[in-house]
Amino acid sequence: MKAPSHSTPQNLDVLFEDNHLIAVNKRAGDIVQGDKTGDDPLSAIVKQYIKERYGKPGEVFLGVVHRLDRPTTGIVIFARTSKALERMNALFAKGETRKTYWAVVNQPPPEAAGRLVHFMQRNTKQNKSYALPADAPGRKQAALRYRLVKKLDRYYLLEIDLETGRHHQIRAQLTAIGCTIKGDLKYGAPRSNPGGGIYLHSRSLEFMHPVRKEPVRIVADPPDDPVWEACMS
Repeated sequence: MKAPSHSTPQNLDVLFEDNHLIAVNKRAGDIVQGDKTGDDPLSAIVKQYIKERYGKPGEVFLGVVHRLDRPTTGIVIFARTSKALERMNALFAKGETRKTYWAVVNQPPPEAAGRLVHFMQRNTKQNKSYALPADAPGRKQAALRYRLVKKLDRYYLLEIDLETGRHHQIRAQLTAIGCTIKGDLKYGAPRSNPGGGIYLHSRSLEFMHPVRKEPVRIVADPPDDPVWEACMS
């Protein structure tokens, strides 16, 4: 069951909602879970939305299933019950979800479509990951498939199917082939975007519902701005 989008005082864009799960369209700058910044996380905003919408007394249960980087936009799904959380965690861990992203990059890829495999080296001090060609102790294999969808005036739209879920994986792997994401200063973009977001968007998520055992497909529109509008046209 797909619920219509609702608005709350925090402009929460709800994409999917039932008794077990809730998915929202994350804005650039939102953090999914609380961190050292002390900023209100998306999880707290969604909890408040559920509390107000359904008049729930006391503490609302909400399980964080996965995360998106702070400057990234698009689908984030939460579990509303412990059973759903456990089962969704298992789906993500086993790779039994299909996660599709859109990325606007500064250069076309070497081939119009392909599969990238790298070994990720994470630098926690820099909060950055490096996509390297060879394995070594401490590195984790990362894989994705991409295809060039559209050529814009100055940029290129790639569609990416993520096979693994490593730290900053798409950002690092695209940088490794010379396709820096628009506005991603951390990974080599020449300038930032207004608002500090990057042009990486979690476009769709497909999985088998953890309780109803029915296929679910959730789609999120990208932010409302001229570059994304050109991608959609």
